[in-house]
Amino acid sequence: MLSVCISSHAKPSEYQLLELPRPEITDPTDVIIKVHAASVNPVDLKKAEGAFKVALKDSFPYKLGYDAAGTVAEIGAGVTRFRIGDAVYVRLPESHRGSWSEYAVCPERYIALKPSSLSFENAASIPLAASTAFQALRKYDGDLSGKTVFVPAGLSGTGLFACQLAKNVFRAGKVITTVSTAKVPKIPELLGEGTVDQVIDYKKVDPKSVIEHGSVDFLFDTNGLAMEYLCLMRSGSGCIISISTAPSGTQLQNSAVMRLPHHPTVPLVPRILLNTMDYIRKLRAKRYGVSYSYMFLEPNGEDLDKLRGYIEEDKLKQVVGTTVNMQDISEVRKACQVVYNNRGGLGKVVIRVIEA
Repeated sequence: MLSVCISSHAKPSEYQLLELPRPEITDPTDVIIKVHAASVNPVDLKKAEGAFKVALKDSFPYKLGYDAAGTVAEIGAGVTRFRIGDAVYVRLPESHRGSWSEYAVCPERYIALKPSSLSFENAASIPLAASTAFQALRKYDGDLSGKTVFVPAGLSGTGLFACQLAKNVFRAGKVITTVSTAKVPKIPELLGEGTVDQVIDYKKVDPKSVIEHGSVDFLFDTNGLAMEYLCLMRSGSGCIISISTAPSGTQLQNSAVMRLPHHPTVPLVPRILLNTMDYIRKLRAKRYGVSYSYMFLEPNGEDLDKLRGYIEEDKLKQVVGTTVNMQDISEVRKACQVVYNNRGGLGKVVIRVIEA
């Protein structure tokens, strides 16, 4: 099968399209998916570059990609929820990474039926980003109904889902986001009228100068600026969940990214350093009466089932900004570079594996 890979830790310009063996069923609960489309997430590119190499010794060729949508091609003897031919979508676990390929294998507990109203391309844009936003919002200690939620980068891959879930599912009273000048009018167009209550053009103003200090109940930190926005948080009950600062060493060790057959371990010194930096962030937040924590996604099919329901209820829209064909590796590299640079992109980048 064809697969987008790297032969050593690399940036997008070095990604290759290689012929690799098709994955096989090795566990009774395994499902082999014929991939129709996959999507690009920042973590795909960071991981390929070696973001966790201090703890993870990756093997090569290294297959890229976590998000996929496709059809069930083969099932293990213990699979009960899916049949051959079912249209599904998935965020692959680290142990089965490699969605930018013609085939992927994955235990059935991570997989869900694809929303029937969506194309494979749109469905592939959902799993990692929407699940991350969903799990982050659930971490608020209490009911977000009527509360103020701040999601910087509201048209980023994860931000666009967080804004919609905050308003349409968690019933936030006020959703605030930031985008660049050209994207301001696109917020109601792409996310729906009334989804976002306050859109801030960060190119023109500092969010700290226009958001009332002490008014934000929940901050979903998508751009690593959690500590800069502490002044905006409501003292006593404010909550910050970040996916863009850094985990503690203990979190990294216990995260899904480390659940591999060879049981990797974060070395002692990096673990202590990460724990110390995380403790300092928590202490700074505590001085403002705010709780802070970093979050790793825990992929699972149950959340994807719930998200499918929200999509079918028209509570969750997708924004696919760019679609490229996997066979055109130069276009794949260019599209990934935009995500890598974190500038100029809109919504999700999708890789079409099976050409229409």
